[in-house]
Amino acid sequence: MKSKALFKPRDVISLIKNRIPGQIVIQYTDRCNAECPQCSMNKTLPYPRHTANMEDVKRTIEAAGEMGFKAISFTGGEPLLYIDEIMELSVYAELAGIEYIRTGTNGYMFMNSHDERFNSRIHSFAEKLRNTKIRNLWISIDSAVPEVHEKMRGLPGVVKGIEKALPIFHQYDIYPSINLGINRNINGLWEAVDHKRLADGEAFYSYFYEGFDGFFRFAKNLGFTIANACYPMSVSKDNDKNLSAVYGADSSNNVVCFDEAEKLNIYRALMDQIPNHRSSMRIFTPTSSLYSLIKDIETGNYSYPCRGGKDFFFVSNKDAEVYPCGYRGNESLGKLWDLNSTKKTVNCRSCDWECFRDPSVLTGPVIEAFNHPISLGQKLVKEKEYFKLWYNDMRYYRDCDYFNGRIAPRPNKLKKYEQNALKKA
Repeated sequence: MKSKALFKPRDVISLIKNRIPGQIVIQYTDRCNAECPQCSMNKTLPYPRHTANMEDVKRTIEAAGEMGFKAISFTGGEPLLYIDEIMELSVYAELAGIEYIRTGTNGYMFMNSHDERFNSRIHSFAEKLRNTKIRNLWISIDSAVPEVHEKMRGLPGVVKGIEKALPIFHQYDIYPSINLGINRNINGLWEAVDHKRLADGEAFYSYFYEGFDGFFRFAKNLGFTIANACYPMSVSKDNDKNLSAVYGADSSNNVVCFDEAEKLNIYRALMDQIPNHRSSMRIFTPTSSLYSLIKDIETGNYSYPCRGGKDFFFVSNKDAEVYPCGYRGNESLGKLWDLNSTKKTVNCRSCDWECFRDPSVLTGPVIEAFNHPISLGQKLVKEKEYFKLWYNDMRYYRDCDYFNGRIAPRPNKLKKYEQNALKKA
């Protein structure tokens, strides 16, 4: 199976019009069966739960197809509590002409791997996936220490089950991605760490630098071939950015709440660690995006702004209302099928939601090349470090088949990045 180019000839017209092929994130449900402290949708919290109306979702998908959206993600809660519905909607998205279809799980179905029916259950799930055009399946893991992850999620034995399931998926040419929501327990319980020592910025950086190294090694040992990192997303109640999360993947728990100085060191640690592992697994997180986030913290509005509300949208499970992103809950745009114009000016940098921020950073220079070439030329001279990272990210994305979870990794393509890691070391 050959990789497809990220931009096709028909996309050029969109680029000239200052648009990129869009993506839409549909929250299908806020119901969940896990206890994650980093999420306000965990099952221990008593509030009314909602699962989207199937006909509303289909109508949203139809509108997305007509509007030329290129990517769609089905998220939760735990979306695979409704596995048959997600499979049906994925087929519906394919028929609507949407090319990149994604969904994910907390991994609950990988518990009880000692059960004699476990293998047949996973084969059945893999068969269902193979009969759709779902391109990427993500599995969330929070820590390189299995017992810590399982305690956080309330899913005992899930890591062993994931390790047992991955070779089965590979038999069906399905290569799931490990999805890390950055948190303080990345390499063990934060409670056991000497917090006074980590009050020093360099020590805090080292803690996460070692943590990311341990996590990537752990992911490879489990059998993952693709990895992604979700940046810290919790929105403070006293934030001054007018954010109000409509997507409940946030929390006030200290395990995922970081101040700006802490974020700065986390992003530096991740940016420095990624090159050390790019030759052995496909790491989606672009270093140019991390560099931009660092510069945003240090200097203000540095990065290419998020294209949420222009090319990217979030759809709520409660009423099919559309928002610029999951964290701008004060800005309902109505239903997607009633959305007359998406020509909104792009200027938001208020949150670090990687689903929208990473592709905005990666496509920023391409958009600018078509619409403001002189400005881009000036930036190329002034921001050499950023564009060096960006160019390497784009080259790496190509060699990773743009992280197509239906294509096996190509060691010969990734091997060239081994030298980059050695040089950095």
